[in-house]
Amino acid sequence: MKAVVVGAGIAGLVAARQLGLAGWDVEVLEKSDVPRGDGYMMDFFGPGVAASERIGLYPRLAAVAYHVEAAEYVDLQGHPTSSLDYDQFARLAGGKVLSLLRPDMERAALAALEDVPSGRVRVRYGAPVSQAWGDEDGVRVGVDDSPDGTLAADALIGADGIHSEVRAQLFGPEEEYLRPLGMRASAFIVTEPDLNARFRNRFVLTDSIDRVAALYSLRSEEEVAAFMVYRDATGATGYLPSGSPRERLRREFAGLGHAVDRLLELCPEHPYDDAVAQIVMPCWQRGRTVLVGDACGAVSLLAGQGGSLAIAGAALLGDILGPVASPEGIGPALAEFERRWRPVVEEAQAAGRRAASSFLPANRTQRLLRRWIIRATHLPGIDRLVARQIVGRIAK
Repeated sequence: MKAVVVGAGIAGLVAARQLGLAGWDVEVLEKSDVPRGDGYMMDFFGPGVAASERIGLYPRLAAVAYHVEAAEYVDLQGHPTSSLDYDQFARLAGGKVLSLLRPDMERAALAALEDVPSGRVRVRYGAPVSQAWGDEDGVRVGVDDSPDGTLAADALIGADGIHSEVRAQLFGPEEEYLRPLGMRASAFIVTEPDLNARFRNRFVLTDSIDRVAALYSLRSEEEVAAFMVYRDATGATGYLPSGSPRERLRREFAGLGHAVDRLLELCPEHPYDDAVAQIVMPCWQRGRTVLVGDACGAVSLLAGQGGSLAIAGAALLGDILGPVASPEGIGPALAEFERRWRPVVEEAQAAGRRAASSFLPANRTQRLLRRWIIRATHLPGIDRLVARQIVGRIAK
């Protein structure tokens, strides 16, 4: 049995590994020339923890995790206004929590392919998919660097993210499924030793209205990662605003304090920049093709569960599809995967919408309410309410 996986992100690499361990031959196609180095910090908790422990990936993730003591909101002068203790956050989230950079998670998943017998899984970078189709004989994808321009397989897994080409080819245009949440987000990494030393082991967020800039120190002791979210009218439609991302960030985030001004000064010309959005679809599988990860169920950057769901969903797909020994069994297996995984994703998306609604306060009253809620997280009962707001029931 052979599968083609489009996308060498977290979900795609984990799905490829699990199918390879089950005896499938797997070809992973990634349009980027190399593993992506940009990304943002994620809190890894919930179903992904259990799944990664079960499939043997958790030790690799724990080895590259960051130690975070607290998430701290600060005013324009850099003075704390409220903070959330991370040990307490771990308890609210139902147990273990790892703080991981997205590219570190991808590198850990890529390294885990070493567990698969040699030759079972092949990862090809710089291999964009130009076309995808399927019939009763299987699936085919168009790849320019293939001998005849196409690859044939028994199953096709679209794991190519929120702007999935597989989804566009086989399920319909993006605008049918993209649900923007009215915000945009950017992320980038800069070299700034002074800021690195100043903010070691803390997430620092600006306690601001309609926009928030977050920063945290990386283990290099010289680099600082930035994550910026702002309310944007064009984000309601998903269309790209005018102007370069760097100039837009400098315009939106000027005046939030010295640290943010320094990040904006060092911001690269083309940082990661995208609408904060979800993907909502009536069906994830068609024939012998299935979508997994953000391609079918993006929860949004603010939900904090994208990496967890990518690993747990891909592991479940491997559990269900891996034992299939004939082409006739692929369609029913993919339908069973969707039946079992869809409720989990929908609960996470609901939690993501709740998080988005409170992440950017629209006025001083809402900002003050957020401060009170965070300060009250140590009180019995209120901590559970905050947990439901932050992570949803899925974390348990």
